[in-house]
Amino acid sequence: MNKIIIALLKPLSFLPALLVMYMIFSFSSQTGADSSQLSYRVSHKLVEIGAQVLDRDMSPAEIDMYADRYHGAVRKLAHMTEYCVLAVSLCIPLYAYGVRGIWLLLLAGFICVGFAATDEYHQSHVANRGPSVRDVCIDSIGALAGIIGTQIIGWAAVRSTQEHEKERRYRRRKKRRR
Repeated sequence: MNKIIIALLKPLSFLPALLVMYMIFSFSSQTGADSSQLSYRVSHKLVEIGAQVLDRDMSPAEIDMYADRYHGAVRKLAHMTEYCVLAVSLCIPLYAYGVRGIWLLLLAGFICVGFAATDEYHQSHVANRGPSVRDVCIDSIGALAGIIGTQIIGWAAVRSTQEHEKERRYRRRKKRRR
């Protein structure tokens, strides 16, 4: 019975990846002005928080200046983060289906880079936005980080489980010998 339930629910493990794709598509649907304004507000808030954490007394003009300075980097970091989250949300169900190693890297990478390319094409149809090969490369770096991170964590979890199982078998054999 459990195997039937797992078999029925397993395809739903891709739902988070689909939701992340929807989120990315929604962000790409914003006009250039709306997108820039949103990322500027994030930059502004990050500078404000940074000033508080570092106990720096900054005037509103200084906060605006630093927000302007870091605005581009925040936009690109947002791209990388979105695609890192997409890669992780894709890798987890693929890992559950037994895709590992180079095949996980290739399959998840192909899906993420393909989605990044189609997303850039989509942006070419949005006011004040345009496609950018550079953004696809930045997205790909984020996806690669997510894929490699997932593989490392998956490898460590499997290794830990194997070590735990070895230890359990060893204790059982030792107990039987007594």
